[in-house]
Amino acid sequence: CSYFGLPLTIYMVKVSYDQKPFRKTVMQVFDGKVISSPSDTTQVGKMLIEQNPNSNGSLGCAISEAVEKAVTTPNTRYVLGSVLNQVLLHQSVIGLECKTALEMYDEYPDIIIGCAGGGSNLGGLISPFMQDKITGKANPRIIAVEPASCPSFTRGKYSYDFCDTGKITPMAKMYTLGSGFMPSANHAGGLRYHGMSPILSKLYHDGYLEATSVEQSKVFKAAVLFSKLETILPAPESAHAISGAIDEALKCKESGEAKTILFGLSGTGFFDMPGYNDYLTGKMTDYIPTDEELEKSFATLPKVD
Repeated sequence: CSYFGLPLTIYMVKVSYDQKPFRKTVMQVFDGKVISSPSDTTQVGKMLIEQNPNSNGSLGCAISEAVEKAVTTPNTRYVLGSVLNQVLLHQSVIGLECKTALEMYDEYPDIIIGCAGGGSNLGGLISPFMQDKITGKANPRIIAVEPASCPSFTRGKYSYDFCDTGKITPMAKMYTLGSGFMPSANHAGGLRYHGMSPILSKLYHDGYLEATSVEQSKVFKAAVLFSKLETILPAPESAHAISGAIDEALKCKESGEAKTILFGLSGTGFFDMPGYNDYLTGKMTDYIPTDEELEKSFATLPKVD
């Protein structure tokens, strides 16, 4: 936007706005206007603040505000950058490049692991391998790793729901915790989404992929180990996949099997140092929603015949 001289407004999830100040600063360097969401700049934001003045926000909240801003601004359209099926199509370049790279080494993955929030990154990684699985050319295990604090796959319901908290968007059939579900202040902000990609939800429902959830302290433990061994500091989101890959590698070590494991390292963690600091200083806590909390959220799901 800066290069083309286009004005840019970003609705950034409040907890990320507070936890990751340097991400905000980078956007401001390029003239982006960054607003903590939920905010008082939109009607839906005001409504969400009135309902919960201490809300940490969520991706669903930020989507609601951005959609409202787009539909009330002349000559403006909104393009969702996550969750929806066309986004996974664009992200498939990730998996296509991985498959080509593996072919150069005459390798094919036995296990493919990716972090799961809304599903676009995971969907992009697994797309060409899922094609092989569906058509019978190969049968890799495909594992989605999500935060235990926002367990859409592992504890959600497969149901029609709104893609945003303000219920502005069309509904989609997906694994969901309810559009009003507010995840805890987890450092993996990119995974704090109540639902899951419709196409990935269908694949999971039909048994083509597995899912597991992990607490953030275990995620950061894996991230620190990976950093020491590879000298790459991963983003908390990516570290979910790393944690899953370590678990599968240890299983191979115990069984004596040799397997090729492909996992998605989707981002750097240099803007996530507050999270690393909390982990290293013993301040990090894990929160897992209770069944009662989830049932309360499920009760708000729209009734669709």
